[in-house]
Amino acid sequence: MYELKPGEPYPLGATITDEGVNFAVFSENADQINLELFKSIYDSNPYEVVELKEKSAHVWHVLVPGLKSGSLYGYRAFGAYEPEKGLRFNKNKLLIDPYAKSIGGKINWSDAIFGYKMGDQSEDLSFSDVEDTANIPKCAVVEDTFEWGDVQRPSTPWSETIIYETHVKGLTFLKEDLPRELRGTYLGLSSEKMIDYFHDLGITAVEIMPVQHRIDNKMLVDNNLNNYWGYNTIGFFAPDIRFSSQDAPLRQVVEFKQMVKNLHDNGIEVIMDVVYNHTAEGNHLGPTISFRGLDNSVYYRLDEKNPRFYSDFTGTGNSLNVRHPQVLQLIMDSLRYWVTEMHVDGFRFDLASTLARQFYAVDRLSAFFDVIHQDPVISKVKLIAEPWDVGPGGYQVGNFPVKWAEWNGKYRDSVRRFWRGDDGLTGEFATRLSGSQDIYENSNRKPHASINYVTSHDGFTMLDLVSYLNKHNESNHENNSDGTNENYSENFGVEGETDDAEITRKRIKRIKNLLTTLMVSQGAPMILGGDEILRTQKGNNNAYCQDNEVSWYNWSYKGNVEEVRSFLKRLISLRTTTPCLRRKEFFSGDVIAETGTKDVHWFNSSGKAVGYSEWTDPNFRAFSVYISGLDSESHPDKAVSPSILLFFNASRNSVHFSISEELEDKWEMIINSFDSLVSLPRKFNEKHLTLPPDSSAVLKSIL
Repeated sequence: MYELKPGEPYPLGATITDEGVNFAVFSENADQINLELFKSIYDSNPYEVVELKEKSAHVWHVLVPGLKSGSLYGYRAFGAYEPEKGLRFNKNKLLIDPYAKSIGGKINWSDAIFGYKMGDQSEDLSFSDVEDTANIPKCAVVEDTFEWGDVQRPSTPWSETIIYETHVKGLTFLKEDLPRELRGTYLGLSSEKMIDYFHDLGITAVEIMPVQHRIDNKMLVDNNLNNYWGYNTIGFFAPDIRFSSQDAPLRQVVEFKQMVKNLHDNGIEVIMDVVYNHTAEGNHLGPTISFRGLDNSVYYRLDEKNPRFYSDFTGTGNSLNVRHPQVLQLIMDSLRYWVTEMHVDGFRFDLASTLARQFYAVDRLSAFFDVIHQDPVISKVKLIAEPWDVGPGGYQVGNFPVKWAEWNGKYRDSVRRFWRGDDGLTGEFATRLSGSQDIYENSNRKPHASINYVTSHDGFTMLDLVSYLNKHNESNHENNSDGTNENYSENFGVEGETDDAEITRKRIKRIKNLLTTLMVSQGAPMILGGDEILRTQKGNNNAYCQDNEVSWYNWSYKGNVEEVRSFLKRLISLRTTTPCLRRKEFFSGDVIAETGTKDVHWFNSSGKAVGYSEWTDPNFRAFSVYISGLDSESHPDKAVSPSILLFFNASRNSVHFSISEELEDKWEMIINSFDSLVSLPRKFNEKHLTLPPDSSAVLKSIL
């Protein structure tokens, strides 16, 4: 036998010390907390039960000698079960540690994991006396040591960042030139073949969809589906074991770190999509797995008039109670862990507006932003908000503080509508092309505050965007009622795949227009992974539950894939080598003395400055824009770099452009959406250019 020691209240979680393992867990309203120790992840009974008798500022703690990395554990909380008062303690439910750094596997769905009697007429007001230990995966104690060597963070400036959004499993699961055991894993994503692919494409950062440990909704499990996207977190410190090459606790932690190390060693940043707005426990009828059983009224936003129910700003059944200092600490501790121990380079916050709801409305000065702003670790990494949630006033594009970038939904919508040929979109399109100065300048932010994107995981892929007018989500088993009704594109007469060469040509040209716009816009571009290989989801624009060929990348190139991939490579190379396409400041409109031109000029097809009447003309759909390669912002030493001349024709007719006499005489056409890349680049000495319908072109000055 050994003698238990009081331990310390901080750090929370399971921490290895010289004497054993220190356990600390927060619960403000529990009457008793037990620690249970196990031999395997699905044991029905613990081999030892330890009552945590020490409590400091609502943190229960104990030090258990003799334990080490890999030791398995869970908690049990005793207290009142009074749902009408927001209390849902149930001593019969084993609970996952909110600070667990490793979770051993999946939930085994059964009636036992619910805190109430399933099927009872009073629903959650009843009390379940069924033991659920065998159904709950066990937490594992983790040793944080890892050999990082001399590998450094890339620290890519925002102005040079090009993001590739992807899913860890979907990216490589069908990649047959990888060893089978690596496909769909952290190590597969960071394999030599994938790193070579990223380098060849030219991206600087991978933004990985959620990899914090999740559980699958019962509804999905019952329909032989799962929560593929991962927006159903239960462990904010634990990498998901399902992306490990070995199904063993601790291995996923090592492999995640190895992924980051491999990518960093090759100059590629890692941005994590994180979900701190809700947990996987759902609404009042959800299971009791962790937070609900440890202290429901602390961890969740409850209805103030009836705390039996939850305030739901996320559409998932619950919202984390970021107003409570302990919940705010949980989020901050988690973020610091991923930066300091896992070495990630930034975060994309899912439904970030929810985190700003300090009281009811979204508050850009909420405690969450204050704490992040002053934090010496988190304030230095890339911070990206999905600036909306489903609650009242939740659409907050442009309203996040300095140091934050945002998914710019207005950019996405404007670009799609412009190329669809909507009336009156040209003025807004030009504003989005310029970095959305109207949205971000007033908050003292720079162009990179705008994360520009046309497609993301949440919606159609690029190919589907130009191939479908209607969503086809029938395989989600929700009667095609889920997902946004996206209608920003044309299907050119036929939905889905087609053998019609003319329709295919039009779709490929539209994709090229969209990619061109994305890569020449001021701001930080984000590519949806797989768009470059014409990935299709068969019209499913909400494939969150499709862990199958609908979502996995098909690497068997065919058709126009190589054409599109090469086109994107050319665009990324252009952006990377042309400073004026990635400005650190917004356009000023001032005349540059050395050239006699402004840093940006907007021209109509006659080569004259666009007038107000044209910007407001609903039928004005064709213009060009000159971006100077010499300006005081980009080149304080007066060094010369190439200027760019962009042409856009979203009309259904050819447009004959005249190039203004005040611009440079020597140009080369770098890329356009209607010629073969084989013929480009080529010198362009004419003062006229004809663009076919629905086309774009990029010219670069010859120095």
